[in-house]
Amino acid sequence: MNKHKIINDPVYDGFLAVDDPVVFAAIEHPWFQRQRRIKQLGFSYLVYPGAMHTRFSHMLGALNLMDRALEVLRQKGVVISDEEFRGAQLAILLHDIGHGPFSHLSERVLVGASHEAITQMMMERMNSDPGSPLHGELDVALAIFRNEYPKHFLHQLVSSQLDVDRLDYLGRDSFFTGVSEGVVGTDRIISMLNVSNDELVVDEKGIYSVEKFIISRRLMYWQVYMHKTVIAADQLLLNVLKRARDIVAPCQGSALQPFLQHFYSENDFRSNPDLLDLFAGLDDGDVMVAVKQWQNSPDTVLSTLSHNLVSRRLPAIRFSNEPFPEPEPSYFEGTGRLSNRSYDFNDYEIKVLYKDGRCLPIGEASDQLDRHFLEKQVTKYYMYYPKDSNR
Repeated sequence: MNKHKIINDPVYDGFLAVDDPVVFAAIEHPWFQRQRRIKQLGFSYLVYPGAMHTRFSHMLGALNLMDRALEVLRQKGVVISDEEFRGAQLAILLHDIGHGPFSHLSERVLVGASHEAITQMMMERMNSDPGSPLHGELDVALAIFRNEYPKHFLHQLVSSQLDVDRLDYLGRDSFFTGVSEGVVGTDRIISMLNVSNDELVVDEKGIYSVEKFIISRRLMYWQVYMHKTVIAADQLLLNVLKRARDIVAPCQGSALQPFLQHFYSENDFRSNPDLLDLFAGLDDGDVMVAVKQWQNSPDTVLSTLSHNLVSRRLPAIRFSNEPFPEPEPSYFEGTGRLSNRSYDFNDYEIKVLYKDGRCLPIGEASDQLDRHFLEKQVTKYYMYYPKDSNR
């Protein structure tokens, strides 16, 4: 096998190199290739037409940043063996492999298991399957992913408040939406990473870049991830799928059909390994093909909802700081709640390492991001309803 592969990535204005045959085998795995067919930002393209990038490109981008972060840490004297290097690469590469169609939407209506749980089960299966080219190669990656590996900072690179996952998706989502608020100093932050007492920290000179990262994440949340048009489209698709499940709408030959007939829990997935194969056959295309077919359903509710989604006839959205009264149960109107905290004190705190050896949480080290700002949670309530109604 050729051990050197080059992948072009416009976000980093250059090429991503894949030199490890095991890492390349993970990219070639059908379950990873499926991520080409799942959009990173779901319906955000209805607002930002360029937001057509996929989970596949994000996962490769996160791999690229992981490579760079590990090299920086090695240059600063942090001991990282080749086995640990590969394990961290594989952990970040596969960290989103359990996402379903339209990402988090599928966790709300198609399956009763989180994408993190499905990701872990998929990694375990890939590691244990004798027919897999990754058989036995994911032991370290799984330990890092589960936060069971002795070197805790490796897990923090995969999942924490300043991980390479967030660094890539903020920059990538900003690039493809054209929303400049998401631009962060990724190169600067990566170059400032360090390790102190087995914790991932940022060198003192990187504090301003981290401040911008935290603020950018909050701005991107409301401007892109929770844009009112995106919320309206998400809610409409949720109601399409709910109605399809309620009447067990047919979509013959589709990978979606079993998930309309049954709502599989995490325990179901663990007790029946075949469900992972069923789930791995699902992508955005299956859902949208079914929605297009359901425009001709004899069920008026399903056909109307489906036609509205295909034609971008989205419900109106009203936001409020206070909860709305609950309307009568309906597929066409309802209420919801959104909340965002850009920093979580219950998670691993971002820490700043000073030249004198002191290590302080960002809330104490920063002169801009005090604890009051960091712990503030913004909550919005919304009501959705047909645009032609008198509201």
